[in-house]
Amino acid sequence: MKPAVGDLAPDFEAAVVDGAVEGTVRLSALRGEKVVLVFYPKDSTPGCTLQACALRDGWAEVGGAARIFGVSADGVESHRKFIRKRELPYPLISDEGRKIVEAYGVWVEKSFMGKKFMGIERTTFVIDGEGRVSAVLEKVPPLKHLDLLKEALA
Repeated sequence: MKPAVGDLAPDFEAAVVDGAVEGTVRLSALRGEKVVLVFYPKDSTPGCTLQACALRDGWAEVGGAARIFGVSADGVESHRKFIRKRELPYPLISDEGRKIVEAYGVWVEKSFMGKKFMGIERTTFVIDGEGRVSAVLEKVPPLKHLDLLKEALA
């Protein structure tokens, strides 16, 4: 089940890639800061690339408003390549074990061309400095994401 506005955001610790730098991030260690978790299905796919590049291109408008992380089940190497190829100015969290996507309720059954499969539902959570969810952007078309995120951060 997805956390709703007002809920305490599920804590996690995971691998994170920020350009050439790798490490770990723990959500609870970011208390006191506004955090945005942008869950997306897969690195380098058409919709995810559109969304990532739109966020990159609008970085001047949102980058200083919160700590922004992309989150997918892709591995560290995939994230590193995606960041370099698209020159992304924000870090990507690797959730290969799908613990984070399950905790946030975004690992769901999807369908494409009549086939059903499990995957990540494109969803963004804005988390306030106290660790509570302040906005949830669900099933947002990739090219509308930036505008909706700017509204949520205002």
